[in-house]
Amino acid sequence: MVPKFCTQTSWTPALHLQNTHNFTRCYAVASLLGGLKSSSWPCFSHGLYYKHIHIGGLEVHGERRRRRELVRLKSQSDEAAAHEDDISNATLVWRAIKLPIYSVALVPLTVGTAAAYLQTGLCSAKQYVLLLSSSVLIITWLNLSNDVYDFDTGADINKKESVVNMIGSRSGTLMAALLFLGVGSMGLVWASMEAGNVRSMLLLASAITCGYIYQCPPFRLSYRGLGEPLCFAAFGPFATTAFYLLQGGSTRVETLPITGTILAASVLVGITTSLILFCSHFHQIPGDKAVGKLSPLVRIGTETGSHVVKISVISLYSLLFLLGICKVLPTTSIFLCALTLPMGKLVVSFVSDNHQDKTKIFMAKYFCVRLHALFGAALATGMVAARLITRTGLPRPILT
Repeated sequence: MVPKFCTQTSWTPALHLQNTHNFTRCYAVASLLGGLKSSSWPCFSHGLYYKHIHIGGLEVHGERRRRRELVRLKSQSDEAAAHEDDISNATLVWRAIKLPIYSVALVPLTVGTAAAYLQTGLCSAKQYVLLLSSSVLIITWLNLSNDVYDFDTGADINKKESVVNMIGSRSGTLMAALLFLGVGSMGLVWASMEAGNVRSMLLLASAITCGYIYQCPPFRLSYRGLGEPLCFAAFGPFATTAFYLLQGGSTRVETLPITGTILAASVLVGITTSLILFCSHFHQIPGDKAVGKLSPLVRIGTETGSHVVKISVISLYSLLFLLGICKVLPTTSIFLCALTLPMGKLVVSFVSDNHQDKTKIFMAKYFCVRLHALFGAALATGMVAARLITRTGLPRPILT
């Protein structure tokens, strides 16, 4: 029979207790620990199974393991705090400026310009400089406003390189961000009007809208884990295609077609850009959890996240070679982009080895920036080279 003090809720396989005397001793110990209430304790029944009863609110099984885990986490936290205290002001300023991140403005423009050159044999240096300057201002708005709104939610409360924390003024940072947005938008509108291309203006407006709903209230879609899709759309198909159209319009080509080449190139740019954003979440998981920011890595964890990075890099190069086989991209672009494989491998191995180390994994996004810049440069150089190789009988390149 089952002893009366055993609960009747669930059976669990157990070793056969040799006699009830042994069990009685177990029950006596349980009673000394505070009575049969709210923790796990084995209860013998039928010689083959036991049930769980509860012991005074104290979980007996696994208590030592939990204590060891708490000690380990506290040790890691103390080490991270000590490391943060050792960061110099120069390093904090460098992190706040985020200069390498501005490659997300340079790469879409350069790839779009190269695709237009491949199509027309023409390019405008003046238009390139105007678009680059405007894009840098837009990215500055994104960075500053992101600091402001993360400060509002508490996500950046311990982030020393946050511009708001560094200068101590939320309103000043927000005003500067809006100023950069206004001036940058004016530059893009001017470029679109000079090119006379309405499609490019709509695409750029869509890209900026993605940036706004990504981080600004009342949307803040980044807090729902939608940052990466928005980033892919904004910097990939929207921005890269828009720059392609603007460079085509600036060269007096009335209607520049949207080809498979520019669409393929924009998808590749979108993938590498989204990878930067994804890897920037690794070291921010505790802060994101605290404020309810459901980034992808909060949802899936660092272990699965490292697998996502690996799959993304493999998909990037697999898609590249597939586009080469289909003759969508020039062979020169395929060859030069393939030379960046070691950088892609470095990103995968670094994330795989350090995804649980909050201090080291901080650098993951910068490895992704390198991959993004190198891959974009190779892609653009390949398209320019393809045009130069096959320009016999075509208009000579003109810089205006």
